[in-house]
Amino acid sequence: MLFQLPDGVSEYTFANLYLFRKRYQYRCSKSGEAFVISGEREGKRFFMTPGGVPEKDVLENLFETHAYWKGIPDSIENIQGESLRAWGITLVEDRDNFDYLYLRTDLADLPGKKYHKKRNLVNVFLGAYSWEAYRLTQDRVPDALIVLDRWRKDKGEDGDYIAAQEALDLSSDLGMEGKIYYIQGKPAGWCLGETLAQGRMFALHFEKGIDEYKGIYQFMNQNFAGSLGENITRINREQDLGDEGLRQAKMTYRPSGFVRKYLGYLKP
Repeated sequence: MLFQLPDGVSEYTFANLYLFRKRYQYRCSKSGEAFVISGEREGKRFFMTPGGVPEKDVLENLFETHAYWKGIPDSIENIQGESLRAWGITLVEDRDNFDYLYLRTDLADLPGKKYHKKRNLVNVFLGAYSWEAYRLTQDRVPDALIVLDRWRKDKGEDGDYIAAQEALDLSSDLGMEGKIYYIQGKPAGWCLGETLAQGRMFALHFEKGIDEYKGIYQFMNQNFAGSLGENITRINREQDLGDEGLRQAKMTYRPSGFVRKYLGYLKP
């Protein structure tokens, strides 16, 4: 069911929900005909309904035990927004959780003046290092973990370390795919994600590299985009979570659009 959802909300995949189940204390249930995911963030309980809008009485019951409704996509706001507002539900843009969308061909080709700086960094990388790239299979997970541990050490905090580690260990079981990169025979970076939106989009859930290799992130970004099939038209590089530095970095790649999401609140 999740794979068939058209909007491409990055949270609405089994792998993403499973890997971040501990961070958000996810619980799945059915209320009437509605598929409901409950979670908690910053001490407030929320719910998500990937399958669409539940019946009015179901929503009212959910609001009795949750502070807000999360992950409401554009398709619901556009088609059913007026009905929801008539039910007393206020919809508010959740900008920090907009997913950034890029044309696969833009990331693979880096065309035109707007990508001049990115191309330069890729060329610096190519001129400085001897590299190899392979599919990120289970036999290469130990090498990917070396990069992940170095990434955490350099960053000085865990970030999404636990989820990334589990994603590597379970990538084949979760239907994820990616690539691992070596420089002069040493593991230097990797990326991992999955297809969604009926196979038209690829969500890049994890991308880790060793910063001492100048241009490695720009190179991995371009190389991996170029390795995806033509059936993938857009790449979803997820949210910035309100981090201003991350937002600026994502904007420098000139997104073609966003997966817009909304929060829902029931008026008292």
